[in-house]
Amino acid sequence: MIANWKMHKTVEESRAFARELVRRMSRSAPSTQLIICPTALSLWAVGQELIGSRVMLGGQNLDLGREGAFTGAVSGYLLHEAGAKWVIVGHSERRQYFGESDSLVSQKVAQAWESHLRPIVCVGESLNDYREARTISVITRQIEALFKETSREALRNIIVAYEPIWAIGTGEVPQPSQANDVAALIREILAQKIPDDRDDVPVLYGGSVSSKNIHQFLSQPHIDGALVGGASLHVEEFLKMADIAPYENTNQEQ
Repeated sequence: MIANWKMHKTVEESRAFARELVRRMSRSAPSTQLIICPTALSLWAVGQELIGSRVMLGGQNLDLGREGAFTGAVSGYLLHEAGAKWVIVGHSERRQYFGESDSLVSQKVAQAWESHLRPIVCVGESLNDYREARTISVITRQIEALFKETSREALRNIIVAYEPIWAIGTGEVPQPSQANDVAALIREILAQKIPDDRDDVPVLYGGSVSSKNIHQFLSQPHIDGALVGGASLHVEEFLKMADIAPYENTNQEQ
């Protein structure tokens, strides 16, 4: 269960969330793996609050390179030194608003791995693509682009998050069976490079997901968790979602 806070929460608000999360988990910790991705400004401060807990820290984006004259850039090396173990790469908002291409996303995945970060790779189709039945071609293109820059070892250690762009923050969601079909497609494409390990790559769903609908997605056989946006901004809601996850995964195994 990954919390993507996007451009929300001050440093103090972020620290307060982390403190409350750790406090409540000390009483009854969910078995689900939790990853928090705050803003770059709050990354180190949140990491300090999470020390000794089971909650892991991630960045929301990284820039290419290690150090240098790149005003405003934050490299994977700097994220890792600030305490991050994970990083989101290729979120649709980065692709849409910042012009990140499939090629750049692939380079960033490779850079993340070289920086000792595990990449959380986002893929998803636009509303027009969805309406014109181009979901399969878009997802295939986005995943196959990773093969050009990303090593086989790195691919074994990524998380893939399927986030249909038309569902992010809109309240609209695909049918769980549709999301499951895309997750299965992602595994099939990954099999081209990592045939023995494709089922070890977690595939998540994201897009207007909350405690009210997450069980519908986690009950699907090819969906392993969720990348959560707005619903992750509240400790109570985020923990509700985390508590659902192990229950649903247990149902799948029975």
